[in-house]
Amino acid sequence: MNPVLIEVLRGDSVESRHAGALAIVDASGAVHTALGDIHRPVFPRSAVKLLQALPLVASGAADAYGLTDAELALACASHSGEPAHVATAAGVLAKLGLTADALECGTQWPSREPVLRGMLARDEVATPLHNNCSGKHSGFVCLACLMARNAGTEPAEFARGYVATEHPVMREVSAALSATTGVDVEHAPRGTDGCSIPTFALPLHALALAFARCGTGQGLSDGHARAARRLRRAAAAQPFMVGGTDRFDTRVMQALGERLFCKIGAEGVYCAALPELGLGVALKIDDGAARAAEAAMAAVAAALLKTEDELLRGYSHLQLRNWRGLDVGSLRPAAALAGLGGTAG
Repeated sequence: MNPVLIEVLRGDSVESRHAGALAIVDASGAVHTALGDIHRPVFPRSAVKLLQALPLVASGAADAYGLTDAELALACASHSGEPAHVATAAGVLAKLGLTADALECGTQWPSREPVLRGMLARDEVATPLHNNCSGKHSGFVCLACLMARNAGTEPAEFARGYVATEHPVMREVSAALSATTGVDVEHAPRGTDGCSIPTFALPLHALALAFARCGTGQGLSDGHARAARRLRRAAAAQPFMVGGTDRFDTRVMQALGERLFCKIGAEGVYCAALPELGLGVALKIDDGAARAAEAAMAAVAAALLKTEDELLRGYSHLQLRNWRGLDVGSLRPAAALAGLGGTAG
């Protein structure tokens, strides 16, 4: 069984325990820290959007259509559907001469409550641009348009069905996942992600390796190494686009800049690159709790970067308050997360 990584306290008593696994790996694949089963395949979901965006840059599509840092950061995002996110995704499509109809991620209402309330008050309806994956999908369509242009075919027609496993766009995305993780995803367990693209179950060790490689460029092709560096820098320059108001990824990258690229995925997954240390991180909370995943990621980042950053501590030791604003409990790292500055076997 995997160890407990995060404990939830009600008063001074432990109310809940979140077990999980954690892999911290360098770009050669050497293990810095292993907690739990880091070789069991897990679906990383949106935690690998950086890897999925590599072909957008490596292919030359980002340059061909003049994508900005904000647009590249959005390609790596699970955003809150705020107006700036929607406008940025729409801007990418406008550069392609297309509209939201080209996106195959599905319609989703904004996750940020004030934005949602405002839309409902104005009788506005959600579109695929509000989907938290609209930036990633705009990037996929951008890649499809370059492929169509190179093939001399009509872009909108070529892009249609880009979410299918055998579409040329998804073949490039799958190839990037294989190249960075060292796992042939063609033989990995497969499912369908919330935004309709294929998702592959991969070991935490392989995911951490991919992020170590993206943080250092080691073990990657020149094209993927340059793409990873550009995407990381875009996210550091425009962290709001990666998440949104009060979102963990945005707040932490605003504070730490290029020292940390981190990305949450559904069902309690987190991946991160720490370029100055040459390390990649991948963790999975067994019960899928996002709050516990954020707490674990904050604890790992603070330990590895050897920082007493109050923002990180605010997540790793999150104070829980009730509807009257009274302190009723907290989260804390469990014993298994202690001593991450060294090596855990």
